[in-house]
Amino acid sequence: MSRPVYKRIVLKLSGEALQGKRSHGIDHAVLVSIARQIKEIRDLNVDVAIVLGAGNIFRGQENTDSLGLDMDRSVADYMGMIATVINGLALQNVLEKMNMPTRVMTAIEMQRIAEPYIRRKAMRHLEKGRVVIFVAGTGNPYFTTDTAAALRAMEISADAILKATKVEGVYSADPFKVKNAKKFSKLKYIDVLKKGLKVMDATAVTLCMDNNLPIVVFNLNKQGNIKRVVLGKKIGTVVT
Repeated sequence: MSRPVYKRIVLKLSGEALQGKRSHGIDHAVLVSIARQIKEIRDLNVDVAIVLGAGNIFRGQENTDSLGLDMDRSVADYMGMIATVINGLALQNVLEKMNMPTRVMTAIEMQRIAEPYIRRKAMRHLEKGRVVIFVAGTGNPYFTTDTAAALRAMEISADAILKATKVEGVYSADPFKVKNAKKFSKLKYIDVLKKGLKVMDATAVTLCMDNNLPIVVFNLNKQGNIKRVVLGKKIGTVVT
């Protein structure tokens, strides 16, 4: 197969994906690897939008709980949203050094460093061949970046969400902890919800189910996997 089966995708990257082997922060080598994979699919004329997490910097309520901070959930979530902007700017810098025009669009306005998210503008950027990076989640506390990815995918009429992970797909249990964990090649949305599988959070999965948007979960660490998914190769797990 040499023609893409998905013409417009939302790539969901966790903050942890950007930190590589570091304990926190951003690994430049990982950014370069991701940017090269994005260039491969842009060369196929696939429209690319990206939603970033920020677990490598600050993960909202989880950070405040683990550090013993007495902080409101909404405050912690806003801090996490702002951290996604840092990741977005870092990725934009690497993409543009590879001659890929890029726009960072934020759900929380900060006009000096990123464009405010406006759906029609985002669509126009994609039509012009620009990579669009959506940051600051949905702009609201209590919603994850998984939900933001599902929401933005609906708004820009994406063909699929590509959920990048550090394992080969969706398993019946954590494959790093359970030796005989079963890998699924295909799943139904309802099975993900009923079994509580770690694909995306329930709100995001429900949004995708209601709008028939496929989710492809795959291993980001294997160079070329994003292109393989876009070309319809049988890797990872497809949720439909």
